[in-house]
Amino acid sequence: MSLTGKGYYIWKIPSVEGGNPTAIRNVAVSAGLSHVLIKVADADRVYNYDTIRNLDLVPAVARELKNAGITVWGWQYIYGENPLAEARKAIQRVKELNLEGFVVNAEVEFKAAGMDVAARKYMTELRNGLRNIPLALSSFRFPSYHPQFPWDAFLEFCDVNMPQVYWQGAHNADAQLKRTVSEFESRRFKRPIIPTGAAYAYGDWKPTPNDVIAFLNTARSLKLSGANFWSWDYARLKLPDVWRAIKDYSWSTPTPPAPAPAPLEVPEQYIAALNAKDAVRLATIYTGTGVRVLPGKTLQGAEALLIYYYNFLNVDFPDGVFTLTGMSGSGNTRQFTWTAVSPSTGKQITNGNDTIGMQDGRILYHYSYFTVTESIPHSV
Repeated sequence: MSLTGKGYYIWKIPSVEGGNPTAIRNVAVSAGLSHVLIKVADADRVYNYDTIRNLDLVPAVARELKNAGITVWGWQYIYGENPLAEARKAIQRVKELNLEGFVVNAEVEFKAAGMDVAARKYMTELRNGLRNIPLALSSFRFPSYHPQFPWDAFLEFCDVNMPQVYWQGAHNADAQLKRTVSEFESRRFKRPIIPTGAAYAYGDWKPTPNDVIAFLNTARSLKLSGANFWSWDYARLKLPDVWRAIKDYSWSTPTPPAPAPAPLEVPEQYIAALNAKDAVRLATIYTGTGVRVLPGKTLQGAEALLIYYYNFLNVDFPDGVFTLTGMSGSGNTRQFTWTAVSPSTGKQITNGNDTIGMQDGRILYHYSYFTVTESIPHSV
């Protein structure tokens, strides 16, 4: 059975809609999903099984999804330590759950020397046991980065390739998907690609709604039949804007990316850098020969500006909060007014009044007037 349209991986059923099969079905229908891939085994062990209640959690969820016309595949993470046992567990789960397809999730463990033998044992056993079930491989996105991985041993037995196109740390989902498809074009066993996109966060990085829209639009433009996301567990709870973007995306009608936000005016960039306590960023807002003119003092060049802003932000206003109160001008000239307050020192500025001239979007000259008063109580 060929997959078309949008799908999600489910890792842990209890983390998805509280594990409620009816709620899972309703959310899947609302999101316009055509397929869902549920983890059913890990190595040679059953997965998504409640040992306290002695209850397999997969059958009820699979039944509800199928009743709503949603295709249900299973997936298994394998390690290759006992490939025959892993394959037999997969065969057992597919048959007892009446799954419509199966995904083999093989990753770093198979990059070790000699693991091509384990891969071939596993896949041979799996294919012999599931002759009429479509099989897919879920693994790395760029084979050129992972030459040790036994691609041929897996893909020879698969009907579909589901590379993990995770653009983690970047926002170029479209470019990474195009590269993925291009690299797999040259593999010995070329299989139809249904890529998996990033719907999770890692550290300070997370995908944006525009990322996932670009990913889906690119999949369609490459004439791929469908796309998946990892994972329902994470996106639904922690990335509501990403979940919404995928939910609202019509596979039959591409969704245009949201317009890019208007760039900040230079005075807005300046105030934002002050609030970020970023002396380096402030110095680089100026041209290489940029000048700041203060009452009784003129500063020119990056080094002088860097020293000034470092002292201003760390000595004079160590916890300063800066507010842009007005802005006018056109072309390469802007006038702006601003205020500042430092609760720990009691200092404040209520009359900041600046004029800047710009060249290529950076400050060429900067006339600044303000007075510092200490009329607010110090915080302790």
